[in-house]
Amino acid sequence: MAVPRNIALTGFMGTGKSVVARTLGRLTGYNVVDVDTEVERESGMKIQDIFDSKGEQAFRDMETAAIERIGQGRGQVISTGGGAVLRAGNMEALRSGGGVVVNLRATAEAVHERTRHTGHRPLLQVDDPLARIRELMSEREEYYDNADIVVHTEGLSVMQVAEEILESIRWKR
Repeated sequence: MAVPRNIALTGFMGTGKSVVARTLGRLTGYNVVDVDTEVERESGMKIQDIFDSKGEQAFRDMETAAIERIGQGRGQVISTGGGAVLRAGNMEALRSGGGVVVNLRATAEAVHERTRHTGHRPLLQVDDPLARIRELMSEREEYYDNADIVVHTEGLSVMQVAEEILESIRWKR
């Protein structure tokens, strides 16, 4: 199978990017790179601490720098943060040299269910997280639509999502 230079996973928080990335890595032999983990490593701070002390804009700048660096690599499955799509330059860096961008989707209710017991989601630290999820998803929808492949993750196992991505890549090439 001819696979792309990199496979980048985008999508709202809780859509399965991290776990699908690990499975894709095993299936393709690609290295798995998590952008949020790279930002934490490079900054020496947790994402929540960056948001708290420096603000979302500073985090987005760090995220962009990490994506630009990572996007130059080859043979990677890249798991991005949910807001990485908000900057066009990030999408260009993820596609550079023949990378494929995959958007993972789920309903707001499914995302809420998947994320409601985690305390490490800075953008959901509000009184009504479900309403905030709906609001953010609506704001980001046009950016998420800018993917090469879209996979709806609800009702699918992680392996089924990974296989659907790989099948879509085969079909597109």
